[in-house]
Amino acid sequence: MSATAERAPEATDVILRDGSTLRLRAPAAEDAEALLEFFSGLSERSRYLRFHGFPALGPKLVEPLLAPDWQERGALLGSLDGRIVAVANWVRLRDPRAAEVAFAVGDAFQRRGIGMRLLEQLAARTAAAGIEEFVAEVLHDNATMLGVFRDAGFAVTRAGEGGELEIRLAIAATDTYREHVAERDHVAVRASLEPFFHPRSVAVIGASRRRGSIGGELFRNVLGGDFAGSVYPVNRKGDAVAGVHGYSALSEIAEHVDLAVICLPGELVLDAAEEALAAGVRALVVISAGFAETGTEGVERQERLLALVRAHGARLLGPNCLGIASSSVNLNATFAPRSFPSGKIGFSSQSGALGLALLERAEASGLGVTSFVSIGNKADVSSNDLLEWWEDDDETELVVLYLESFGNPRAFARIARRLARRKPILALKGGTTRAGIRAAGSHTAALAGSDAAADALFADAGVIRARTLDELIDAASLLSAQPVPRGRRVAVVTNAGGLGILAADACEALGLELPSPSEETRAALAAVMPAEGSAANPIDMLGGANAESFEKTLPPVLADPAFDAVIVLFVPTVGTDEEAVGAAISRAAATAGDKAVLCAFLSAKGAPVSLQSAAQVPSFDYPEAAAKALRRAVDRGEWLRRPAGSLPELECDRDEAQAVVREAVGAGGGWLTPEQTRRLLEAYRLPVVPERLVATPEAAVEAARELGYPVVVKTAVAGAHKTEQGGVFLDLGDDDAVRAAADQIGGPLLVQPFVRGGAELLAGAVQDPVFGPLVAFGAGGVLAELIGEAQFRLAPLTDLDAVELLRTGKAGRLVAGFRGAPPADESALVDLLLRLSLLAEELPEVVELDLNPVLALPDRCFAVDARVRVAEHDHARRTKSW
Repeated sequence: MSATAERAPEATDVILRDGSTLRLRAPAAEDAEALLEFFSGLSERSRYLRFHGFPALGPKLVEPLLAPDWQERGALLGSLDGRIVAVANWVRLRDPRAAEVAFAVGDAFQRRGIGMRLLEQLAARTAAAGIEEFVAEVLHDNATMLGVFRDAGFAVTRAGEGGELEIRLAIAATDTYREHVAERDHVAVRASLEPFFHPRSVAVIGASRRRGSIGGELFRNVLGGDFAGSVYPVNRKGDAVAGVHGYSALSEIAEHVDLAVICLPGELVLDAAEEALAAGVRALVVISAGFAETGTEGVERQERLLALVRAHGARLLGPNCLGIASSSVNLNATFAPRSFPSGKIGFSSQSGALGLALLERAEASGLGVTSFVSIGNKADVSSNDLLEWWEDDDETELVVLYLESFGNPRAFARIARRLARRKPILALKGGTTRAGIRAAGSHTAALAGSDAAADALFADAGVIRARTLDELIDAASLLSAQPVPRGRRVAVVTNAGGLGILAADACEALGLELPSPSEETRAALAAVMPAEGSAANPIDMLGGANAESFEKTLPPVLADPAFDAVIVLFVPTVGTDEEAVGAAISRAAATAGDKAVLCAFLSAKGAPVSLQSAAQVPSFDYPEAAAKALRRAVDRGEWLRRPAGSLPELECDRDEAQAVVREAVGAGGGWLTPEQTRRLLEAYRLPVVPERLVATPEAAVEAARELGYPVVVKTAVAGAHKTEQGGVFLDLGDDDAVRAAADQIGGPLLVQPFVRGGAELLAGAVQDPVFGPLVAFGAGGVLAELIGEAQFRLAPLTDLDAVELLRTGKAGRLVAGFRGAPPADESALVDLLLRLSLLAEELPEVVELDLNPVLALPDRCFAVDARVRVAEHDHARRTKSW
């Protein structure tokens, strides 16, 4: 629970079972008349079920709902097409942990999941007010409301006799509840995207007769792609376009339009969108620029556009996007200069131009798409929504994303983690600079950054990250054609020794292993290879190798259980039939079973078509590229085999921790004093070294005698970088040394026992403004930032996440015992990381927390120095709730 109170946002968008959307907001005083009209419009039965009778329809009925304070009472109303269609409210009971709730949904809007969404949003809002339980009085025959409570996912108890039931819901967000919400989101998002991917009719607003215009070319692309439905050009004069009868307004079209694509100047988009939505269109693609990408005025225009879309319960793709293509209905509603080859990749790009470049590279590699979506400014439809769609799309076997930013990274991680269990997800992340790091105050914050956070997100979700376009296409080529390797053991088969060495170097640098073939395999190779060749690994068949050589050499290598994958390297030599060699490699790969086979075919003609004849063997330009692609496939296999881990229950004093944070935030925030820091860390049972806070040199001497020599004397100034400022003296063995150090530093001072030995590590947490709390672990001490390579994970950490953090990178070598040092107490370090994670998750006001160094000894660990910065938490919510 956050240490500060939370208020409801002005508006929250929810998505309903049928794919429509609804905007919820708190009712204001000026809503009195509209609320009364809503209750008056309910059927007699609906009013009876809501009020358990027939109340007087007057101002007093709605007065308790207006202007809620969100401490003693709260309310939400939902509106569509300018009228209220649903209302929900809660009132705190005598038991301050409980609140009574009630709901009403317009008769024409029932059975669409509105009541469920209202319940979810009320539960989310009341947690900040300390409400733990909802109580509802429900009539026995109110099956709809009883169903909402039953299916919500909360723990439910029922009591009561006669005509009424008392329903109690424990509204804690448990894993079970989150699973129910995620499933409802999935069903609803899929329904909402149906008209984008499977439209029966499309209108292009702004379709022009003029060649070269965006609207005109987009319309012609829809026609040229042989779209399976009807397509209508709409322009100001109603001109025909490409021989198709035109319309001056979408309302003139007799057929219902599923998808409207708007290609107009930005200032004309809102009017066109309003006309389309009024005509019943529920899916808009806005190609036009002039929105959030242009500055403040554009941001306001984009917000008005989204509000308009929400007012009609629709969905929006864009604005400022390239469009959408869906092979299932032969739809190419983009202004791309060429059509999209059909295949099995679902591809989303935040950049239209880069998306086109990537698609061209993909096509050159023999890859095609089930769909291509340019999300542009992603005012509404985002990568998260598209992942929900592709999860159940049987034609899509691989998902490729180009991302520049995350709107809701936590939701991305949850959805991607679920999808990645079934289909590979490849991502290229743009915007990896670390601007602003120089302003960071702690080692942890300096080592973090948007790129580190993205890495942590991808690692958690099982998303395979590529660093370049080439790497993205290479990984897609391998994962779309070959099985995921069972492990890291690779065999390299080549007709050029130098290439084999390059491949071996690349594999080992990437953490792949090159074991020796078994004795049985060596014997089989000796029987078919030249005596001068090498049956080691790399396996060198020499330059005279031809198709027959590959045909005989590859089968025993592929059958050897010592290998999980095989990289085949080939350089054409005089008189060698390249097509025959490619066919031989492909035939052998067809017998490889669950082993991945990939090739670097270094020919001026490119890879022969025959490589794809019997098995789909991907070919790469260089051995290094093949090794990188294989490593990404290996990473996927390891993620799939990785256990889920668990979130352990940890005891801590939350009240004390929140008191410290409230006190500091109330005083303006900033760096905690040593006393506050110690209280906070001890509240979460984080291990800290004993210390004494003193003001004078003589008091420092007394503290040193009490703690026992040798000691450390350091500055107690809040937030100070002690080493950089000459504020720490180590291994002081007598009174004079302590007195001299204290004189030089000046008060206030901390005195601690000096501990010898142990690995110096860094552990910390930072609140990323986009990704939320991150936990860091790495090499510590004064060289933390120089050594770098701190690893990050999203909080909350599971026990397995903590273990992986400890065993990764340079810090992992220190924990394991570097250069003869004894290994550190891993269980103590795991506990420390889990407690840091819990603190960061529960106290978002703690924006930076730095434990550096953490001394890791064979039997324990503890923080020697700690710096904590707090600030008021920004509780602003995203409008989009899914």
